[in-house]
Amino acid sequence: MSPWRAVAARISAAAESRLLSRAFSKVRLNSMFLSKPCSLALPPDSPLRVEDPQFEGIKRFMLTLLLFYSKQSKSIRGANVVYHRITSQVDKSYIYDVFQLEKTFKTTFSLLVLHMWLILRRLKEEGKDGVKFGQYIYEIYNHDVELRVSKAGVNLLLTKWMKELEKIFYGNILKYDAAISPEARQDDLVNVIWRNVYAEEGSEAMDAAAALARYTRREATCLSLTDKEAMFSGNFKFTTLLPNSPSPAKFVSVENAPQTQAAANPTGNFADCDNTYISIIACHLER
Repeated sequence: MSPWRAVAARISAAAESRLLSRAFSKVRLNSMFLSKPCSLALPPDSPLRVEDPQFEGIKRFMLTLLLFYSKQSKSIRGANVVYHRITSQVDKSYIYDVFQLEKTFKTTFSLLVLHMWLILRRLKEEGKDGVKFGQYIYEIYNHDVELRVSKAGVNLLLTKWMKELEKIFYGNILKYDAAISPEARQDDLVNVIWRNVYAEEGSEAMDAAAALARYTRREATCLSLTDKEAMFSGNFKFTTLLPNSPSPAKFVSVENAPQTQAAANPTGNFADCDNTYISIIACHLER
């Protein structure tokens, strides 16, 4: 075989492999997140559970004096655990593989906002206590985003950029609320996620956006089935997402899979992301 024919054969094989991968990916996406929703609360024997230390005697007395066991202190500790659950889901590479996303500042921020909305929406069901608890989580989120932006190399005009990200946050929250309301059409959530997360990448992204919308609806229902104690203590875990290796499509979802120890950092950074975050935020600022 001539060298040119060999090159042509390799190109043809690569093209065929890409087509098969896309077809496999589409089939996987269309069959994901269709199982019956269930509570996301961690079982009593889960190694992922976080419990307050129960001291006795002088230690407990001193901690009581220091308000360690006060309602506010417990709420702040619980809010930190809840936010850790969010970042554990968003910072792992699995979620990007499953939903065919490139890990950039914009996609990570968009997923962070989406999961914050899921939590805040659930907490509203608990009335004033839930709203107040959600405020603690929002303060932790705000501090974390500021650290992430700073680590991404944005030091000048940080306050202005944070205000812009805050506008995006509240704008997305309102859009998600409207898209999941009883008056919304079935494809409203898909369209909102497509615009917010996939940045209108084209029709090819619609299958992935539809899968992310089904995941979002399912997680919202699962969180509604999760009891108040688990929500306020952070003793729950989002649906596990694992890649299917060694598949050409590289992903598969595992709903309600066995829990494993989370390795994500609550204040993770974007060190492994691309270098487009500055231009992305600048683009938002110009709008």
